[in-house]
Amino acid sequence: MKLDLIFLTCVLGLLFLYVIVALFKSIRLVPAQTEFIVERFGRYLVTLKAGFHILFPFIDKVAYTQNLKERTIDVPPQNCFTKDEIRVEVDGVIYMQVFDSARASYGITNYQYAAVQLAQTTTRAVIGTLELDRTFEEREAISGRVVHVLDEAASKWGVRILRFEIKNLVPPESVRQSMEKQVTAERNRRAIVQKAVGARQALINTSEGQMREMVNQSEGEKQRRINEAQGIAAETLAIGGATAESIRKIGAAISAPGGENAVKLELGQRYIQVLSRLKGNRVVMGGNLANMNEMLKALDLEV
Repeated sequence: MKLDLIFLTCVLGLLFLYVIVALFKSIRLVPAQTEFIVERFGRYLVTLKAGFHILFPFIDKVAYTQNLKERTIDVPPQNCFTKDEIRVEVDGVIYMQVFDSARASYGITNYQYAAVQLAQTTTRAVIGTLELDRTFEEREAISGRVVHVLDEAASKWGVRILRFEIKNLVPPESVRQSMEKQVTAERNRRAIVQKAVGARQALINTSEGQMREMVNQSEGEKQRRINEAQGIAAETLAIGGATAESIRKIGAAISAPGGENAVKLELGQRYIQVLSRLKGNRVVMGGNLANMNEMLKALDLEV
């Protein structure tokens, strides 16, 4: 009898403890950026947002917990073949975010695994349409195509695909060495071209400098000759004007009374001055020095 009472007491104590634990479990505090999916008798009931909530014990339960923060999922490396049949190893990372917790819980078994598989198949399909050289240039196009396909499928799962980034795109070692040689050759070619362009530009600059120097010299010589010609012309005009003026004055003096005799006298004096400057032992004279009138008469300068 005592044993039955003790057993009953233990059972009642365990039931009471179970009820207390169930009551505590019915109190739910949902963190920020998190949602709880509540089921009642195995069926979807409600989605609990962030805050304080109380569930019915033994009836309601939290079946799924969904994190609404943006998350990243690594896409494992895989081998892809380009259009020109070159094998490359590609891996990446997916940025996604849950926007509908109910769809993410019931729309698909594991949306993360599905997103990774779909990203790999889409990447292989896109790279298969490109040649090796273009795969390095079209990384953004590849990422955009993968994001488009993933987001179209993931919208049914209550998941939004934000970005897809290719982390590594590695060709075979032999192809990589060939590409490095090609890049080196291209750099050498550009260096040669730049050197040739620089040498050509230097020659052009030198020739232009020489041409400008010659033009400046010719312009200077031209201006010098113009200045000399203008100076000579001005000098000639001045001399001509002075000569004309002197001729006019001489003519006026000759026309004056006694002017003709004065001119003859001046010429005679100059004649004598010239004879006085002649040097030598012998001088042939064409007239009598004693008779000045006879000498002047020979010159038609009789006083």
